[in-house]
Amino acid sequence: MSWLPDDFVHPVHVPVPGTALHLRPIREADTPLDYPAVMGSRERLWEIFGPAWAWPAETMTEEEDRLDLVRHEQEIAAHKSFNYALLDAQETAVLGCVYIDPPERTGSDGEVSWWVVDGLVGGEAERAPDALVPQWIAADWPFLRPRYLGRDITWQDWLGLPRAS
Repeated sequence: MSWLPDDFVHPVHVPVPGTALHLRPIREADTPLDYPAVMGSRERLWEIFGPAWAWPAETMTEEEDRLDLVRHEQEIAAHKSFNYALLDAQETAVLGCVYIDPPERTGSDGEVSWWVVDGLVGGEAERAPDALVPQWIAADWPFLRPRYLGRDITWQDWLGLPRAS
């Protein structure tokens, strides 16, 4: 059984209210924008995602990032998982990402996490996605029990949960 209904159509453009930002599925072609965003915020991202995902490695190359985005693009097309880039209106900068994944741990039917680049931390451009993502998931995704990693459960507590079967 799939984690999403067979007829589910994932959103392809999501405006972030109160900003000129939007979300859209990430693509391999975003590598030149994604790599500096990730590596420019690498230390903080490692603190968030490193224990669970071992990402982003200190030595990650642009080619490794490209291959990661190829994998994300393929997973999005197959509805295996989703990575949405947070972009400015002209799509000249990746400013963060939203991940929507099948549950790895028991107790949810979808696992959601997100981040913004260091330069947006603490400002309106960070608060806007914080407000949007749970509303967007509730409105446009077929989850009954989404889990917001790092928000409604700490990553450490999540790692302690039993693996989903």
